[in-house]
Amino acid sequence: MHKPLLTTDFLDRARRHYGDREAVVATTEERYTYDELGERVDRLSAALQERGIGKGDRVAVLDPNTHYHLEAAYAIMQLGAIHTPLNYRLVPDDFEYVLNDAGVTAVIADHEHAGKIEPIRDSVPTELYVSNDAGATEGDWEDFETLIDRNGEYDRPEMSEDEVITINYTSGTTGDPKGVCRTHRGETIHAYLVSVHQEVRDDDVYLWTLPMFHVNGWGHIYAVTGMGAKHVCTRGIDAEWILETVREEGVSYLCAAPTVLNMLIERYEETGEDTRGTNPVRAATAGAAPPEATIRTIEDEFGWHLKHVYGATETGPLITTSDAGRLLPEGTERFSIKKRQGLGYLGTDVRVVDEDGADVPRDEGTIGEIVVRGNQVMDGYWEKPEATEEAFSERIEGYYHTGDLAVVDEHGMVSIQDRKKDIIISGGENISSIELEDTLFEHPEVADAAVIPAPSEKWGETPKAFVVPANGDPENPGTSAEAIAEFTRERLAGYKAVHEVEFVEELPTTATGKIQKFELRQKEWDEEDRMVGEG
Repeated sequence: MHKPLLTTDFLDRARRHYGDREAVVATTEERYTYDELGERVDRLSAALQERGIGKGDRVAVLDPNTHYHLEAAYAIMQLGAIHTPLNYRLVPDDFEYVLNDAGVTAVIADHEHAGKIEPIRDSVPTELYVSNDAGATEGDWEDFETLIDRNGEYDRPEMSEDEVITINYTSGTTGDPKGVCRTHRGETIHAYLVSVHQEVRDDDVYLWTLPMFHVNGWGHIYAVTGMGAKHVCTRGIDAEWILETVREEGVSYLCAAPTVLNMLIERYEETGEDTRGTNPVRAATAGAAPPEATIRTIEDEFGWHLKHVYGATETGPLITTSDAGRLLPEGTERFSIKKRQGLGYLGTDVRVVDEDGADVPRDEGTIGEIVVRGNQVMDGYWEKPEATEEAFSERIEGYYHTGDLAVVDEHGMVSIQDRKKDIIISGGENISSIELEDTLFEHPEVADAAVIPAPSEKWGETPKAFVVPANGDPENPGTSAEAIAEFTRERLAGYKAVHEVEFVEELPTTATGKIQKFELRQKEWDEEDRMVGEG
């Protein structure tokens, strides 16, 4: 028997079985049951449908981790429209590109971030603008609560599991951002895998420290909802508030980039406060792997169970986990294994292959590229068939090529050593070194530049620029490191800015003039346990 896998099934299930149970702890202090959450979603679906939003239309959501984002996502999907979450850390030019590229019909935005949309309204195809607080939003925005002050009757269209239901834009690590198209089926199967490997249960209390715009919160908008668990929403990251909420709400599960873990550790070391409430706590982390010391503190002192996972926007995202109890040695030796990206998720074919597409030996020494095939992997890039073809065929046909270079141990556990593409992962955000270099070249005092990830205790890694000054004198470059960093900060989203600048006489190059970034990375990471991507 075949039953279509639809993302709408998750909220439907929660309403059917957990209608009178608390679903959401809102940032506005309200608490909603699944019946109440579902009613608000229906009313938004009805309002959007009345405004002409229908199947296949793209609707963007620009919002931190509030109940408004959850409601908007499900209301959009109930119409068969395409949920298009936006990274609220971007700048107006970025939003202009995405809204045009996706042909977005409507934007639902948080009042603190809507101001970034206002300057570009005349240059995008968007017709409907909704704010969760229109009174606090500059410009002509409709108010969310006013919009849903109506009955919740709407017509849900027939939907196929192979239809695109969400577009998640990459951070533009190799040029303009690309829209990653994900189908009902892909999202559903990924959510099933998350439920298994992250052990999501109906009595979980999930704290939203992971941005919902990150591949739909790693699929947790589906998994947590479908299991009937509780969402605790947030507007931002604050270590004091997180630990307080863990205690007061009995949080049992959260996701935290290594930088967030470090913030929590700093707070704990200052106060010695309790790190648990009424429930045991497990935490998932990804991005640049946390150092062993971080894992040790989280597990041995916080008393939390840490799960290190790995993936990319294009892969669902999650495809591997190092949470493999039977393969972990006893005692502190387990921390070196938990740093690794780990084993493939159920039903996921994760391989490390050489230039010819052959699997590298399991010797923990031979480096190859991670490629993956699985039901949670993207359908393709939005209206970019050539980029889609390249992503799935470079070394081995039919596998998504991650661009991450890794080794494999005897059990098939992968461990990233370096990156094929020049990606910097800082605090869980992807940053393009190419974009930064292009910006640096606009500075009149810069003759040449190379940007690499440098180790950072706080962020895992941050952008560092090696700059050849226009006057050729690194001792007296005609500008300052601070001025160079500020130059990038003024032109890019804040998290993309250069954090460190080193003036040099020349950059290492090959015989053909290609900059050898590997030498620069090796220099920066010489005293670290691992090269880029491994903390």
